[in-house]
Amino acid sequence: MKLNGAALLAALLALASIVLPVGIGNGAPVHWHDLGMPLVAVGLCLLAALATLRRRASNPITGIVALGGAVIGASAPLAALDGGLSVGPEAPGFWLLVAGVAALAWRGLESLADLRTPRWIGALVVPGLFGLLLLWLWQVLTVGFDVPSVLLPSPARIGHQLAANAGLLWQDFRQTFLKSVLAGFTLGSGAGFVVAVLVDRSPFLQRGLLPLGALVSAIPIVGIAPIMVMWFGFDWPSKAAVIVVMTFFPMLVNTLAGLAAAGDIERDLMHSYGAGYGQTLSKLRLPSALPFTFNALKINSTLALIGGIVAEFFGTPVVGLGFRISVEIGRMNVDMVWATIAVAALAGSMFYGVLALIERGLTFWHPSYRQEQS
Repeated sequence: MKLNGAALLAALLALASIVLPVGIGNGAPVHWHDLGMPLVAVGLCLLAALATLRRRASNPITGIVALGGAVIGASAPLAALDGGLSVGPEAPGFWLLVAGVAALAWRGLESLADLRTPRWIGALVVPGLFGLLLLWLWQVLTVGFDVPSVLLPSPARIGHQLAANAGLLWQDFRQTFLKSVLAGFTLGSGAGFVVAVLVDRSPFLQRGLLPLGALVSAIPIVGIAPIMVMWFGFDWPSKAAVIVVMTFFPMLVNTLAGLAAAGDIERDLMHSYGAGYGQTLSKLRLPSALPFTFNALKINSTLALIGGIVAEFFGTPVVGLGFRISVEIGRMNVDMVWATIAVAALAGSMFYGVLALIERGLTFWHPSYRQEQS
């Protein structure tokens, strides 16, 4: 059975069964006005499922109608969990409604993803809506199954912590990301790039530095973080030093691979023009290495954030994302821990996205982008 057929079946079953448990469990009569909101939501989901059955997957109306029905239908489970309806998670129709809404949302996102739409729709809108679907499922499942918050808090509880402690989390973000991560990322990636150019020029350095760099990169972060704290103190310079060690080798290896990516034909052409090493490097080899360099930068963007947070576990002022996680988990304040993780994840995603946008602007000539546009 196709997914749109499954959505239709789930909506029909939800419509048929959501009324039954109300008068069976406690013997109370069914009041139709109490069930008005769920019935309307399920009816709209049903109409959306019918619309998806009637239209091709590549039609934009399919995605819009299915997503509209899913959005409206998603309000009924949330209202039931908040006690605003006479039905709740104990009713089988509740979970059938959840399944129907999820299937409709999936169907709508699938239709939008298959369309030849502007690039920002495929890159931003579809992933954003899919993220909202996951958050909605997270909220419904944790509250509906009464999952203890110490194991997994609901998104609503995490959002409450984000709003109530916005000032504190901003200070942690500034200490960890704006100071430690950006400084360590810049120094480590820059040093790796410069050393890669020098190693490419000198075979002696290539034989001597590459094994040493591989050895340094294999040192675990929990081993070097305490040493860096002893060397550079408890403030952000020690965390930046850890990040430098973590980001140096990926940049070195990727840049060397990029410098070697220029073909023999292009090098012979530059040589026939009488170009020296510097001109060949600046006009041919460094542009050819840009995709490899940006791969290293994107890898380092995540490594730097992880290194900065973990390094704060081994000594830091009373501020920082890593410090906040270690302190709040000791207090069993898991909601605040997840709020701090959300801030770190959002910062890392935005950092990665900025680098990806810069890469697209500077390497638009690369075959991968030309294939994407064709």
